[in-house]
Amino acid sequence: MSTTSLAAGLPVPDQSARLRDALLAADFTADGLLDLLGAAAYAALARSETVPALRATRGDSPLETLVRLFLLQRTVSPERARAALPLDELLADGWLAEDGDDGVRATVDVRPYGGPDGQDWFIVSDLGCAVGGAGGAGGRAEGVVLGVGGASTTLAGITVRTPVSSALDIGTGSGIQALHATQHATRVTATDLNPRALVFARLTLALSGAPEADLREGSLFAPVESETYDLIVSNPPFVISPGARLTYRDGGMGGDDLCRSLVQQSGERLNEGGFAHFLANWQHVEGEDWQERVRSWVPRGCDAWIVQREVQDVTQYAELWLRDSGDHRTAPEEYAARYDAWLDEFEARGTKAVGFGWISLRKSGAEQPSIVVEEWPHPVEQPLGETVQAHFERQDYLRTHDDAALLADAFVLAPEVMQEQVGLPGAEDPEHVVLRQNRGMRRATKVDHVGAGFAGVCDGTLSAGRILDAIAQLVGEDPVLLRDRTPQAIRLLVAEGFLEPGSERG
Repeated sequence: MSTTSLAAGLPVPDQSARLRDALLAADFTADGLLDLLGAAAYAALARSETVPALRATRGDSPLETLVRLFLLQRTVSPERARAALPLDELLADGWLAEDGDDGVRATVDVRPYGGPDGQDWFIVSDLGCAVGGAGGAGGRAEGVVLGVGGASTTLAGITVRTPVSSALDIGTGSGIQALHATQHATRVTATDLNPRALVFARLTLALSGAPEADLREGSLFAPVESETYDLIVSNPPFVISPGARLTYRDGGMGGDDLCRSLVQQSGERLNEGGFAHFLANWQHVEGEDWQERVRSWVPRGCDAWIVQREVQDVTQYAELWLRDSGDHRTAPEEYAARYDAWLDEFEARGTKAVGFGWISLRKSGAEQPSIVVEEWPHPVEQPLGETVQAHFERQDYLRTHDDAALLADAFVLAPEVMQEQVGLPGAEDPEHVVLRQNRGMRRATKVDHVGAGFAGVCDGTLSAGRILDAIAQLVGEDPVLLRDRTPQAIRLLVAEGFLEPGSERG
């Protein structure tokens, strides 16, 4: 199939402004859908279960018509469509198509998406592929373009959103990351190997009323050559699979080479101080430390924060993506053959499991870069963009403050931190004290009585050294010894965001 035929037959954005007006007039928005469908049917639709939504849209209001057309892919009468939309124009531009003598249908999935500042946006994707997984991307071996799923929103949530001159979205798909970037970047470039994806990204931007982006066809950084950017984001086709059957998920390189190449090559495309954010899979190989594997991907001159969110053994991983592609619905012998091929691939590479997570880079140019690699499978509070930015700012602080400077500075307990004391009922003293964050990464850390006392009085008025001297006097310890053994604990509390340097607060 040629690249031209891949993009053929898709809508053109000429009537996107009129379509947007009609969608908003009918309250075809994230909030409007929730009000119409109710929480249960709304959640079911996110799982690609349509029956509750069908039951909730048996009326003839414009909103019910739009839900049936664009979300449920049902044929509606021309009269109902005309009451909700500029029918003739949308038929001419290809958003809708005639279905028999007495019906019209949508040619694409149009899904409301709430922007970070309350914007009413719309994501355009292939029919049945709004959220992937059970939505049924299977059966299309080439060119399918997915809408917004959990990976898309995760990447959007961890991206630092400071104003920048230039942003690059690699593997844009339906354009969700580019759409976010248009809100804080003067110039947005979006690339994709799949020409259909570039058409969908253009439709998403136009229908959302967002500025246009520079859309370029090609793989990874090839379309931008040596251009540099202040922000790079990518939700790449990171699935580690035998072959490259599905463009939207299979990278076509062996193992995790695509993710490695993407991360390594980003360093020379980032401007000084710029950020890059990626979702990625990486192999857990027999006899190899996975942390060292991904650490080796970090380009020179960049700080990195790599968070492994999930690990699956190779059988779980293969089954997940066989379901994603619909292979579980094929003949048993065909399914078994594909499953075998996945396991053969992993066995050949010595892969025992696959990790999934986030990789954030910042071009610092530091001689001793900060590279933090950790496993954090616990719940977090999105969006995390400010948390990611603060992480790198704290690394800067710690890198430039030795122990003496640390003790001379004052600190403030982060406002979302709470203290928990755990012990037997009636006991005079707790067995241990835990500091817990109620926002961001929602970390928890155990501290001793000195750490708890120290954190409790950090309000930015006294230096760390003076606080430790006071604690030493209270507990009868040698203040010199206490000053010697405490800086490492302070560094950990700062690194994980429990304490903020008082001198850094504005």
